[in-house]
Parts: sequence; structure tokens; C-alpha cells
Amino acid sequence: MLKVLKKTIISGMALTLLLPFGAGHVFAQHSQSIHATDVAPMDERFEDSFGIGAAVEPFQLEGESAEVLKYHYNSIVAENAMKPLYIAPEEGEYFWEDADQIVNFAKENDMYLRYHTLVWHSQIADWFFLDEEGNPMVEEEDPEKREENKQLLLDRMRDYIKTVVLRYKDDVDAWDVVNEVVDDGGGLRESAWYQITGTDYIKVAFETAREYAGEDAMLYINDYNNEVDSVKRDDFYNLVKELLEDGVPIDGVGLQSHIQLNWPSIEETREAIQMYSDLGLDVQITELDVSIYGWPPSGEYKTEDEIPDSILEEQANRYRDLFSLYEEMDDAISNVTFWGIADNHTWLDDRAKEYSGDGRGKDAPFAFDTQYNVKPAYFAIMGLKDPRDYSSTFLSPIKPNEINHIKQGRTLPVKLKITDESGDDATGLEAKLYVTEVFDDGTLGSKEEAISSGNANIGNLFRSAGDGKYIFNWNTKSLAKGTYQLSVEVDNYTLDTVQIYLR
Repeated sequence: MLKVLKKTIISGMALTLLLPFGAGHVFAQHSQSIHATDVAPMDERFEDSFGIGAAVEPFQLEGESAEVLKYHYNSIVAENAMKPLYIAPEEGEYFWEDADQIVNFAKENDMYLRYHTLVWHSQIADWFFLDEEGNPMVEEEDPEKREENKQLLLDRMRDYIKTVVLRYKDDVDAWDVVNEVVDDGGGLRESAWYQITGTDYIKVAFETAREYAGEDAMLYINDYNNEVDSVKRDDFYNLVKELLEDGVPIDGVGLQSHIQLNWPSIEETREAIQMYSDLGLDVQITELDVSIYGWPPSGEYKTEDEIPDSILEEQANRYRDLFSLYEEMDDAISNVTFWGIADNHTWLDDRAKEYSGDGRGKDAPFAFDTQYNVKPAYFAIMGLKDPRDYSSTFLSPIKPNEINHIKQGRTLPVKLKITDESGDDATGLEAKLYVTEVFDDGTLGSKEEAISSGNANIGNLFRSAGDGKYIFNWNTKSLAKGTYQLSVEVDNYTLDTVQIYLR
């Protein structure tokens, strides 16, 4: 309840910063920005289907990034801070500060917490894979010594998992126990884990996590491209199926979902989710981002401003299709996590720079841009039309470009016509009318819902008068004499404003 109230306050404060009267029509241009806290929260939109999460770094837990995070997301995961390299850089030495910050933020804001990741072949310290003499275990050829090394590595992994899980078992809701164990071309990844222990490390990791996290803990096996119709997906599925048949305590599958504008297909994704669900497993979308590039990324756009609107619209269509699928299959999916909050922090920028040829490149994979303004993708995810596509015009008796003098206490019929980006009549909209007092120095007071006269209007909603026309019978009796700003909003977006002087 407190979370919802906080969101309302933030949105209300931001929306009092309106353009001067007579400038309302320019809001329909896409050059006009809408901040992330001035629109409906994403997590509330999907609260009956699945959680909405974001990957974070500790520095993002304060300031504007934290406000957007709390406003739109009810789930978080550490982008890097909980990976083995950062938790245990040296044997027997643990660094908890960054991970603790994320855990505490989740608790303070009543957020679902994913742990990523207990076991991975990357971002892990070398000491795990060195024998008692400090030599690389993978280079050992003596069979007896190799078996000793295998047991040593498994013991180290058990001890590491035990230490981490006991620290966070009461705080973590979902554990990525093992990550990326299947190779791109199929078969088990030839990691040091696999070369030294075979598949035993996977089994032991899950068994150890279950032992110390408890029976109610949700344990996931996470990978990328495991929704793509390929040898990798088949081998991943068969591995999981065999592990389950062997009694390995796996509760769910994580689909990382680092995807592109046209790949993989929605049908492939639907089929994969159903496959894993049919095994009795929960499915989570764990690292979602939609790159604006194909593979390899060209990095042709060097700045955010260079990205064409057509690409962002294509991305929006992609997100619309994805979230339509996720909602369709929400019985199988419990969480959808983006691999970032907004476009100002994404690992895909590094990838764009790497493949661009000149070391420069910008990707833009999320619903919010680098300034935390909404992109077309946001409206697509929410199943909403971008309100910036609408244009409105006040009709008589209101004169749009001047202060209108009205006798205090009378009922004023506020009429307007709304058209879409094609100039066609916009019908079926939920347009709302708000009133804001304008003080003598030009500053604005608090915004309030307009009060209607009689039963013609429900709440502060306009009623449709046909042909794209809308009307609100505004009752001014409760207002003192003075200047007021009327604002028309569609989906929390201020479409038009006009000033009224009550004499």
C-alpha cells in the first residue's frame, strides 16, 4: 500500500510541471519527453501475471535510478555483485558489501530478490581450479590426482554455496544455482567445472543449495538461447530432464532472453516455455533486453540521438509481441526481469563498441532511454497507444490561446476534439480533466481532479460526444475566484492545457 501511495505522489509532483497555456498541442510531438515516473508503473500492470524485475549495480540504488527502479519494478537481481568473482576473490575471503546493499534495498522496498549466480564458468576466481600445489587442475593427467582434484573442487564449491546461502537464505526468493552449462553448439560446455568434475558439479550444486536454502527455496538452471529451436535447446532440455529423473532438485528454468528485433521467433519462444513447463518447472525470463542490432552488432549508431524512430518503433513491436506471449503463458511464467533499468546502463553498449570497427557504438535495449524518459517500447509493453500520437483542440466556448474569463460558480462545458497521428478521429479514449491553481507569480499549485456537474461525467472523465469530440461539464462552484489551469490527460500524459480566470 505504501508503495502505491509513493508512486502516486511522485507522478503527481512531476505532472504539475506543465507547459504554459496555449502550448498544449505540441505535446503530441514525439520530441516531447515523458519521464518514467509520469506514466503508469509496469509492475502494477502485470501484478496478476508475473513480477517485473531489473538487474542493478549498487551505484544505481540511490538518486534518479533508484526512484525509477522503485516506481516500475517489484523485483531485482544483481548484475555483477553476487557473482563468485566478487563474493570470493580469494579462498576463504568473502566480500559482502555490494551484495548486502542490494539485499537491503530489496528488503526496504519489499522487492522480490533473485540471486545470480552461485556457479558459473565466467567471472569466477582462479583459486577454485588450482590444486593444493597451486597448479591448474585441468592440466593434471594422473588419474588418481585428477580424482583428488575433483573432490577438492566439489568440496570448495559446497563450502562456497553453503556460506552464501546461509547468509542470504531468508532474503532470496529465487536462486540461479548454475548458469550457462550448455555450449552454443550443443553438448556440455567444456568449462573447467566440466573438465574436472563432469556433470557432478551441476548435481552437487543443486543438492547443496537445497540442503542449506531449505525445501521452499526456488532453484533455477539459467542459460541463454535455450528458447531458440536449435541443438543447444534440445541438449539443454534433455540435460534438465535427465537431472530431474535423477532426483536433482531443480524447480525452474531461466531463459536469459538476450534477443534481437527479429530473432528468435515468438513461436520458438512459446514452444520452449511450454516444453519446460511440461516438465513441471517454473519459467522465469531472467535477463531480458532487445538489442536494436542483429548479430554481430554493427554499432552503427554512435549516440542515442542517431537511432532512427523507425528502429525504436520496430523494437516496440517486438516488445508488444513478447509481452503478449508472456501474458498468454502467465501460468508458466512467474517473473520477467530486464537486464537493466534504462538505456544509460547496459552491457550491450560494450558489445556494440566491440564489433563496430571504430570502438564506438550505442545500443538501446530497454523501455526507458538514457534520461529515464519513456520510449515507444514502454507503451507497447503496457498495451497502450503512445499518447504523444494524439493531438487535441479545445472547442467553443473555450478559446485555446488566451485566458478565458468565466463567472465563478457557473458550469462550463469543456469541449475538445482529439485526433490520432493520421488525423483520424480518436475514439474510445479515457481522457481526464484536472484543475491547477495559478498563483499571481505564475507558479502552479497542486493539481486536483475536476468536479463535474450532474451525472453527465463519471469522476473526472470526459464523455465521448462522437466524431473524436469529448465533453466535460466542469462545475466551478467549489473554487474561489482566480486563475486556474485546466489540463487534459490521456494515460497520465498531459495532452493539452488552457487557462481560465474565474471572476
